[in-house]
Amino acid sequence: QVQVVESGGGLVQPGGSLRLSCAASGSIFRSATMGWYRQVPGKQRELVAQITSREGTTYADSVWGRFTISRDNAKNTAYLQMNSLKPEDTAVYYCRLAFTSTYWGQGTQVTVSS
Repeated sequence: QVQVVESGGGLVQPGGSLRLSCAASGSIFRSATMGWYRQVPGKQRELVAQITSREGTTYADSVWGRFTISRDNAKNTAYLQMNSLKPEDTAVYYCRLAFTSTYWGQGTQVTVSS
């Protein structure tokens, strides 16, 4: 059974930075596409960024140039570096591992507020 665990959320002021981590168990990590999604109450979960097994990346327009997704296959961990944070980035951030099946983490809260 694959487990996905996010960490690194918290409260940050506008303009600040956070780095989220997503640790996954199992041997499929290096073959999987890893994605970061976010959700606010009353809205659908949306894709923030994803990175394929060959390290091809995709970003939502709203985070382009501010967020960077990366992965470390030796550590079975994906990261989301978030810079120049805005209040509208406030959400629960979820990590998704996609291979032959899809696995989600429990989410980590990011709050951007002064």
